Amino acid sequence: MQVPQDGEDLAGQPWYHGLLSRQKAEALLQQDGDFLVRASGSRGGNPVISCRWRGSALHFEVFRVALRPRPGRPTALFQLEDEQFPSIPALVHSYMTGRRPLSQATGAVVSRPVTWQGPLRRSFSEDTLMDGPARIEPLRARKWSNSQPADLAHMGRSREDPPGMEASTMPISALPRTSSDPVLLKAPALLGTVADSLRASDGQLQAKAPTKPPWTPSFELPDASERPPTYCELVPRVPSVQGTSPSQSCPEPEAPWWEAEEDEEEENRCFTRPQAEISFCPHDAPSCLLGPQNRPLEPQVLHTLRGLFLEHHPGSTALHLLLVDCQATGLLGVTRDQRGNMGVSSGLELLTLPHGHHLRLELLERHQTLALAGALAVLGCSGPLEERAAALRGLVELALALRPGAAGDLPGLAAVMGALLMPQVSRLEHTWRQLRRSHTEAALAFEQELKPLMRALDEGAGPCDPGEVALPHVAPLVRLLEGEEVAGPLDESCERLLRTLHGARHMVRDAPKFRKVAAQRLRGFRPNPELREALTTGFVRRLLWGSRGAGAPRAERFEKFQRVLGVLSQRLEPDR
Repeated sequence: MQVPQDGEDLAGQPWYHGLLSRQKAEALLQQDGDFLVRASGSRGGNPVISCRWRGSALHFEVFRVALRPRPGRPTALFQLEDEQFPSIPALVHSYMTGRRPLSQATGAVVSRPVTWQGPLRRSFSEDTLMDGPARIEPLRARKWSNSQPADLAHMGRSREDPPGMEASTMPISALPRTSSDPVLLKAPALLGTVADSLRASDGQLQAKAPTKPPWTPSFELPDASERPPTYCELVPRVPSVQGTSPSQSCPEPEAPWWEAEEDEEEENRCFTRPQAEISFCPHDAPSCLLGPQNRPLEPQVLHTLRGLFLEHHPGSTALHLLLVDCQATGLLGVTRDQRGNMGVSSGLELLTLPHGHHLRLELLERHQTLALAGALAVLGCSGPLEERAAALRGLVELALALRPGAAGDLPGLAAVMGALLMPQVSRLEHTWRQLRRSHTEAALAFEQELKPLMRALDEGAGPCDPGEVALPHVAPLVRLLEGEEVAGPLDESCERLLRTLHGARHMVRDAPKFRKVAAQRLRGFRPNPELREALTTGFVRRLLWGSRGAGAPRAERFEKFQRVLGVLSQRLEPDR
């Protein structure tokens, strides 16, 4: 059994319930949209997505497509019908956040995960999908198939098997249909058999997936023996291999949206009259980590987040933050419709225009919210002094991974530095002394490199050239355009004002270059869905203030949370 890639073991997912029977799963599904993922005992432990849709409980078995091992590519892909994913968590996250139907026939949409409340009873990873009873075959037995329906009887059997030996005990009538005869399936094909027919490790994918009559029901009906319904029928669509060489027949994973090439026509388009305000931070997106209604600072969620950040080194977390910041700023992932509505090609241009008011407020909200969350990561450590010092070191290392020349995410760097420089954190003398004693290198980097760099960026004199910077520091410009006065003496404030406006003109001019640099930084990066969600503005807002408090006015929310952080700081190190 191989170790799951990117730490995406199913046992760590809140919606995975381990080995669970159909009856118990259906009892947990109360409303339309509820779903969970379980290991089916009747299917050899294979993963099944169980959901409730239009009052009925439906069950979808996940298909696994093995790939020829290649550097930089997963060993297997997972799919329901159309799109293929490198892991089951990525598949679930895509279908849930995109509100796409699990199958075209049922139209079932999953939106609310049913989380497992107790200790997981069975550790499970995607690499065990082919290790169950459904796959009993000689090691590296070469599979064969062709396009003749008569040869479907040989699916899952090697050439060396005698004619009378079957790869599984299922009847021939349970195999996928290839004709248009109006006959319902009596039993579904086992995942091991279907997956073997989809294997690409020997460069012999089937040229065409089984077809299904348009009127065939999406799930199987009971037969004459009153047998209960089984799994929903899925028709996985395998890419055609006609006209390709064996070495090119393996399906390649589709490039993610942040690696998509920018249309030259769109990149060179001129300004058009804007049509509407644009938001790049959806507030009502469903969450994998939070329920529909949550309280502020739920302990279970905080524990999960702590584990997520401990699993990822600072460089990986910095790339996750860069990806989310690029989307929140409108640098990457902007659709054609959004460009048409805002009149320009990126959010860096939009935030300098009058109708970019909503985007500027979103960016201010994001900066302050992330800073509060970072401060909470330190002030929420009520244990030993070393624990708080380790939290400080983690933030310093993340800031170093975000600085110019590394990830180059200056908005993310500004948020992390905002947490470290927050008065409630900077007053912790014993904690900072412990940092200098136990983590001297991080303490020196903070004092000698990060603090001067942040001061220069706030004054408009820091590095801002595309190449070492992927996403420029926009907070000073946003504050200026939203009416905040520049602090300091009059002559210094005027110079800072001119530098900020001059930097804004260069930022708009270099927006296409920043886009290319950001896409290059993220090329080949495959984020963890949960960590990516944990860094979004909507999630952090709901985490800090709860589902009800997140809708309160921004100034009121921030003032109350500042008082909460002040109380926590005083409890950790009371004033003398």
